[in-house]
Order: sequence, then structure tokens, then C-alpha cells
Amino acid sequence: MTALQKAESIRARKAGLPIAALTAYDYPSARLLDESGIDVLLVGDSLGMVVLGFPDTTHVTLDHMLHHIAAVARAKPRALIVGDFPIHTYDTPAQALETARCLVAAGAEAVKLEGGTRQAEKIRAITGAGIPVMGHLGMLPQRVREEGGYRKKGKTPEQIEAIREGADSIIQAGVFAIVFESIIPETARLLSQSLAVPTIGIGCGQSTCDGEVAVLTDLLGSYPWFVPPFAKPEAEVASITRAAVASYISRAQHIES
Repeated sequence: MTALQKAESIRARKAGLPIAALTAYDYPSARLLDESGIDVLLVGDSLGMVVLGFPDTTHVTLDHMLHHIAAVARAKPRALIVGDFPIHTYDTPAQALETARCLVAAGAEAVKLEGGTRQAEKIRAITGAGIPVMGHLGMLPQRVREEGGYRKKGKTPEQIEAIREGADSIIQAGVFAIVFESIIPETARLLSQSLAVPTIGIGCGQSTCDGEVAVLTDLLGSYPWFVPPFAKPEAEVASITRAAVASYISRAQHIES
């Protein structure tokens, strides 16, 4: 299946079987997630925090993204590989298209960028070149410094209208799906019901969108130093890792003594 066919199959899930998406940053994770039947592998710039140890996503560079996208792509997954644009790599339509081509050359099958109306021309440039684009509205991590922190969106009529206008603009520009991040549940549900493409929620409540995306380390409990309040861990890999290492140390020191 081609990248365009994969993206279209995700688009066709609107109001159908919910979409399950997870972040992936390396080859073994991508293989395991794909073998488990995940629909979308998002190589997100969240890797800046949970893999590289930065305080937020604004430190992630294009080289970082290309490195991790290539690792995920080597797994040759059935799932759609979506690569994030790092900050300041899509400031103009020409730059956005060039960056999209770099992400695709590394192995991404679709790309994702943050923002609404002001991104429409950039999206048109990318989709016009045959590259599928996923949108991202609501809380925008790359603007965390401008906004002074992570805040819920969609609380006021003005915020709701801004999200709706942004969604309409990027849908007209050609996105096949939109990530909704940290939009209050009532607003996420209302907007999802009215939009023509699937919405994939994170921090938007249960069953408010056409699908859900989670950060893999949140799901596995492998990054215990910060767990978002909306995260729903399904395992405790951090404690398992500590226990395994403690056992190894005990065995190794006994052998060497």
C-alpha cells in the first residue's frame, strides 16, 4: 500500500472504527507496535523530552527527527508512519515543502505540523507535491514558551471558534486527519462531530474524537519522572527495569567476588 493509500485509509475511518495511534522513536518499538496492530506510528517531537531529555519540544532539530524517523522506517511497518515537523522548519511554504521532502526521504509516509489558518498555504504546498499531511490543533507544544505553559483549549466561545476556523482552513488545504491536543472534552466532541476528517485526541477525554494518540512512554510507564494527568499507563516498565538491573548487579557482583 502506498503512503497516499495508507493516509486515505485513515481518513476513511471518520465516524467508523476508532483510530489507535502511538508515538514511536526507534526500530524495536516500531516493530512491536506494528506487530500489535497499531494504525499510526507518530514519530513525534515529544522525543525531545522522553528520549533526548530536553525540557520541551522547542529544542528538537530536523537532524533529530530524521535520525528517529529513519530508525522507525527500518521496521517496515504496515502502520502509517507520520513524522513531526520540528519548530522553525516550516516558517514559509517553500521551507515547509523542503522539510517535508526531507522527512519523507528519511522514511516518513506522512507529515504533521502544528497550527491552523496561518498554515494553510504551507499545507497546500506539501499536499500539492503528493505528500499527506496531518494537522494539529488545540494546545500546541511548540508554542509553550509563548503561552507560558501547557493550557487546556476550547474553554470559551472565542477559542472554540478559533479552533473551528483553523480546522476548516487546514481541511480545505488537504489534511487527511487532525490531532486535537488538550481540548476540553465537550469542545473536542462537538468539533469532531462537525468536521469532515478524523480527529485524533490526546488529553481530550475518552471517546470524544475519532481516535486517540498516546506517547509510548506514558502508555508503558517507562518515563516516571513526569506523567501527564490524562495519561493512562498500561504497564510499569520503569519499576520492572529497576528490578531487572538490581538483579543483574547482584548477580554480576556475586560472580566477580
